[in-house]
Amino acid sequence: MKIIWLGQAGLLFIKNGFKIMIDPYLSDSVEKINPASFRRQAVDESLFEIKPDVMIFTHNHLDHYDPETVCRFISADTNIVVLSPASVWQEVRKIGGGNNYIQFNIHTVWTENGIKFTAVKAEHSDISAIGVIIDDGDKKYYVTGDTLYNEEIFGDIPNDIYAVFLPVNGVGNNMNMTDAARFAKRINAERTVPMHIGMFDEITADEFDCENKIIANIYEEIKL
Repeated sequence: MKIIWLGQAGLLFIKNGFKIMIDPYLSDSVEKINPASFRRQAVDESLFEIKPDVMIFTHNHLDHYDPETVCRFISADTNIVVLSPASVWQEVRKIGGGNNYIQFNIHTVWTENGIKFTAVKAEHSDISAIGVIIDDGDKKYYVTGDTLYNEEIFGDIPNDIYAVFLPVNGVGNNMNMTDAARFAKRINAERTVPMHIGMFDEITADEFDCENKIIANIYEEIKL
């Protein structure tokens, strides 16, 4: 599986040409609401040439479900499987067309092209927020979405996660680096990728104390 960090909490998974995009934020929408939250990383316009087969949104916050970004990928003329919890599903399905809008709430499972997607609990200010486990038959990848450390989450997570992608910024109802490190240790994944940093802030992963961390570079493949 090839995995590219899109910045903030966005990821692109590619396997044998099959493309899965999660939470792309490729605009300046948040700055319009909060001027302090301006992009520190320019948008790579070449990303808009990608035609995802599956699009996943973990919750209805602008840096995860951004209509200005969404309309560049999903339209009435596309044919995309869209997995999203109720808070997003109510909005994104208004686009219509030939897309398959799946209400992807906690514990829902959807299989596409041999890849199994499972929605798991996230503890966030959007009560519909989810994390997602992507099982390609070879490895399991866990994208937590925005979340705090919450004991109920761990009952949803299998014990053979290869890589976990999690927030470490410590604001907006996300884990800080201390709790994220505890979370990663509890998950016991082979690789831990800190995210949700460097877009609206100057935070880096250098101080994230996790022995198996992989530091991603924006718009580059993550070397797991």
